[in-house]
Formats: sequence, C-alpha cells, structure tokens
Amino acid sequence: MLNATFEPLTALPLRRALVLVVCGKAEVVHGDAAGMVVHSATTSVEVPSVIRLSNFVRVPYRGRVPLTRAALMHRDGHRCVYCGGRAETIDHVVPRSKGGPHSWENCVASCTKCNHRKADKTLSDLGWRLPVVPQAPRGRHWRLVSGLAETDPQWLPYLGVSAA
Repeated sequence: MLNATFEPLTALPLRRALVLVVCGKAEVVHGDAAGMVVHSATTSVEVPSVIRLSNFVRVPYRGRVPLTRAALMHRDGHRCVYCGGRAETIDHVVPRSKGGPHSWENCVASCTKCNHRKADKTLSDLGWRLPVVPQAPRGRHWRLVSGLAETDPQWLPYLGVSAA
C-alpha cells in the first residue's frame, strides 16, 4: 500500500486491500500480474498488487528496523557471509557467550557448515574475515519488505533500487 504521495507504507492482506478499493479509500495502481478479478453480485474488482490511498496519511517517526530472522536473511541476500553458499542459520560474529550482543552489527546469515565450524570461536581465532561490516538496514522500504518471503516485482519502482 502506498501513501497518496506514492511513498510505500505497508504490505497488507488481499481482503483489506479490496475493502479499501471498494470503499473508495484507495485506488488500484497495479493489478495482479495474473490478471485475476474478484466478482460480487454487483461489482467486479481487479485483484491489486499495488494500491494507493486517496488521502495522505501522516506517518509517525519510524525507529530502527527490528532484528528478525527474515529481515537479516533479506539483508544478507540469503547467502552465507563466510563462504557465499545458501544461508540457513544466523551466526553471532562475536559469540554471545563472549559478550557479543544480539544486534544488527553482530549478526550475519550463515550456512550450517560454517556456523558449526565457527562454533563458539571469534573470527580472529579462525583467521576468518568478513567481506563487509554488518550494519542495521536503512531506508523506507525495510519495514515493508523485512518480513516478507519474496517481493512482488511490481513493487520495486516504489521501494528504490536497493530493494532489488
């Protein structure tokens, strides 16, 4: 769902999107790629992929993006930061047993093999290096896409280049 200014606000269930469109509170910007239409006794509505609110909604200040497994995997591209393979787990760069915090700056996506090899050791113990320093994600789109398994390609123009 986009604000009246085309700023991305949130992802919502199809039912809620349809109610907003039918009540005239939103308009369909992009329909479903499959071209599906929902019919009622008196009306037919194109299934929306992107809707835009008719009236501007003021968005309160948004703090840090919460650290979740889905958001961390999205940030790291579902790739292990140590070997580049498919990531299945989350690893703390500085182990929690050694005082490492559970934060964006200390957590990375990791494959099971690398996570077991690293175990309770620091990177310097193993002679490993991180290709990039982990950081909290920034940008308006992160709250929207961090909890989603996949992003609809029609959303990308509204989310910015970094969302791709």
